[in-house]
Amino acid sequence: MLELRNVETFYGNIMALKGISLSISEGEIITLIGANGAGKSTTLMTICGLVPARRGDILFMGRPIGRMEPHEIVALGISQVPEGRRIFPLLTVTENLDMGAFLRKDRAQIARDRDHVFSLFPILKERRHQQGGTLSGGEQQMLAISRALMARPRLLLLDEPSLGLAPLVVQLIFRMIEKINEENRTTILLVEQNANMALKIAHRGYVMENGRITLEGVAASLLDNEDVKRAYLGL
Repeated sequence: MLELRNVETFYGNIMALKGISLSISEGEIITLIGANGAGKSTTLMTICGLVPARRGDILFMGRPIGRMEPHEIVALGISQVPEGRRIFPLLTVTENLDMGAFLRKDRAQIARDRDHVFSLFPILKERRHQQGGTLSGGEQQMLAISRALMARPRLLLLDEPSLGLAPLVVQLIFRMIEKINEENRTTILLVEQNANMALKIAHRGYVMENGRITLEGVAASLLDNEDVKRAYLGL
């Protein structure tokens, strides 16, 4: 579904991604783990066109997208849930969801999709008339994920969905990620500091260090890897 080939991304003269290559097959949950500053978020922003790659190729369903504008990439079927959620705090829950469907014209299906995300996160239905900024951190994360789903993505990019959340809420979010993958048949690329939980729900994983992919493999094998245990699992 998605392939990155020797992608290099820069911030000014600073190289953030140093020739990374990765692939994602349809239906997979792939996790990208690594320390702060490793290049994980930059990878997602490069895929979305927010930080264009200077070199290398990005292919989605075999089609080059590396020179496309972000809204064109969304229209193809890629949505991102950014780090820190970034909901619209002054808009209601329902209005935030409608913003996720901004590029769509199928009003009847939009209403059905709104009902679907309310079934995934019932608390959002209860809060549907509240401003997004009045929600708890966990509720805002649920809203950010739901807003991305309103674009009907084939590929969902999640950037640190557990950041700043209580352990019970983190468990709920990860259960919903699995459910979205299974029931919606949505492919997921998950960037996550909580490497233990991410690897437990992923099919495969990549480890990033200093802008490079240094390790890849089946998620279960990465969980058992001694280097991964020491560096990212606290074992």
